[in-house]
Amino acid sequence: MLCHFSDLRCKEVISIKTGCRIGFVDDIEFDSCNAKICRIVVFGRSRCFGLLGREDDVCINWSDIAIIGEDTVLVSCDFPRIPKRKGGFFKNLLK
Repeated sequence: MLCHFSDLRCKEVISIKTGCRIGFVDDIEFDSCNAKICRIVVFGRSRCFGLLGREDDVCINWSDIAIIGEDTVLVSCDFPRIPKRKGGFFKNLLK
């Protein structure tokens, strides 16, 4: 299967072990001497609409990628399950 980087950016990254959604492919790192892709990078989530920066980026080694499908990239890494917040800033103000 021939895949361009622009096609890869539209794919969602999912962990096989935990089942959590990691994000979308945002960047790649490659070895310029060997012309091989080393890892893919998923940028961290933005905090407070991007005003407070971002969380840490997730780097996934190319060897940890299990399957690249039509819509998703399945990886076999262990990532902590990110808890969903039960309310936000505005919800707490209304109380």
